[in-house]
Amino acid sequence: MILLPEDVQVVVQGITGRQGSLHTKLMLEYGTNIVAGVTPGRKGQKVHGVPVFDSISEAKEEIGEVNASIIFVPAPFAPDAVYEAVDNGIKLVVVVTEHIPVKDTAKFVRYSRSKGVTVIGPNTPGIIAPMRRVKIGIMPASSFSPGTIGIVSRSGTLTYEISESIIREGYGTSTTLGIGGDPITGLNFVDVLKEFEKDDETEAVILVGEIGGNAEEEAAEYIARGYSKPVVAYIAGRMAPPGRRMGHAGAIIMGSAGTVEAKERALEKANVPVAKKPSEVVRLLKEVLRR
Repeated sequence: MILLPEDVQVVVQGITGRQGSLHTKLMLEYGTNIVAGVTPGRKGQKVHGVPVFDSISEAKEEIGEVNASIIFVPAPFAPDAVYEAVDNGIKLVVVVTEHIPVKDTAKFVRYSRSKGVTVIGPNTPGIIAPMRRVKIGIMPASSFSPGTIGIVSRSGTLTYEISESIIREGYGTSTTLGIGGDPITGLNFVDVLKEFEKDDETEAVILVGEIGGNAEEEAAEYIARGYSKPVVAYIAGRMAPPGRRMGHAGAIIMGSAGTVEAKERALEKANVPVAKKPSEVVRLLKEVLRR
């Protein structure tokens, strides 16, 4: 698996909210080691057996080590939650929250990087490693099975669909990571491809992109320089009109930039097969694994 500590100890920031509580339950059922929750003013409560504290520093005083956080805090307060996690020595922060202003995201991403902290998101479904039974996010566990295929994606729903399709053909996933659908995110495709290249549990990679931005083109340039593992791709948004946002804040075509066609050309130039529809991904995966 990539990016996850060997001994994962998670704090849920915003644990007493509806989404925080629901997904704490689902993460616990999957096997994730959630050691604490944080909601200011709710100290002493328990959510699905997880003790709640007013702050991360207070949680650490009582329970000791915490090395990962997932944030379900509303957008106006989410940046402060990130800063709190970073300043308390947490090295992996998953930001599920959407609608965070881009300028705020840029600031906390820059600050986190300066402290050596990995931020996944914002607006991400998170990260899941089926072999280790670790899920820090909101992905449906039933869509993932242990295996050797890494998935990195900008789209949550498509990720689940593609994972389910490869499971039906006898494959599974090592780690699946949603980088997030906002214009600025803590990780980009290149960051995650580098991690998969170092990971002995990952045999090949599926890259799920979408319209908007140039993250896929940057990934293609990186792969073209000599990536050591097979990669296949799918780009969502073929029918999206220019200037109209498709789902995510970052999924918007501006002029000639960010189109499906431009991204496909870049990837195919880097010898990455690109599926025209999600159902074709597994066929392309089989082909690259036979090479």
